[in-house]
Amino acid sequence: MRNVPVAEVDGLDRAVLAIGTDYPDEHLLPFHEHRRAQVLYAATGVMQVETADGAWTVPTARAVLVPPRVPHQVTMTGVSTRSLYIEPDAVPWFPGRCRVVDVSALLRALILAAVDMAPRYPAHGRDAAVVDLLLHELRNLAPLPLDVPLPADPGLRRLCVAFLAAPDIHDPPARWAAALNVSERTLGRLFRRGTGLSFAQWRQRACVLRSVHALAAGTPVTRVAVSLGYENPAAFTAAFRALLGRAPSAYRDRPPTDAPGTRRDRAGG
Repeated sequence: MRNVPVAEVDGLDRAVLAIGTDYPDEHLLPFHEHRRAQVLYAATGVMQVETADGAWTVPTARAVLVPPRVPHQVTMTGVSTRSLYIEPDAVPWFPGRCRVVDVSALLRALILAAVDMAPRYPAHGRDAAVVDLLLHELRNLAPLPLDVPLPADPGLRRLCVAFLAAPDIHDPPARWAAALNVSERTLGRLFRRGTGLSFAQWRQRACVLRSVHALAAGTPVTRVAVSLGYENPAAFTAAFRALLGRAPSAYRDRPPTDAPGTRRDRAGG
């Protein structure tokens, strides 16, 4: 199925519904929720998923697991998605919190095959076998550290969300403390209690994850480093590797061969 609202097919008696959707650049899907568990795969572009307790960056060829009934919003930057909507009782192991995951070549091929299946695919045969293998492969996905926790405290959360939009590795804690009318020591306690990270750890994590958007757009590493306030590209690269375990170049947007417009997926959507 392509460009079909899930609400139109949610009642079908099938464990998995697969839908491909194209979005305009910088499109925002406001807060919503699904009855089914969702595997949201970025065939192209970069997504940012936000819930009450965090923000997840989803680069090209990765996916985010969204639990059922969890309100979330999604910002799309050059995105074409492939989504699996799964009956909750078919994935009892599904996480209770969003999680970004790596997607193997096999799982990617299965997702693409599922999108091209009839909505009410036969309960037996090839399509049912694809679904069974999909559910098996989903259990073994490798999680990626592509999330930034967000605090519940309204004032601190507003500052965090604003920082995510324009991060600066040297943004001083004194500015945050003044904005909240608290001491820097109290600010530190608020961060630990609300995010599980120190202010410095949270700030660096937010900067690194924001850089994924620029890297995917083809911005040179030197320019990305400068825009975030790093003294030099080496300092930025070291921070990037420390969090994600790979060099920034690994997150440049190189659509896989199954991306829209390629031989294996001519129809797009």
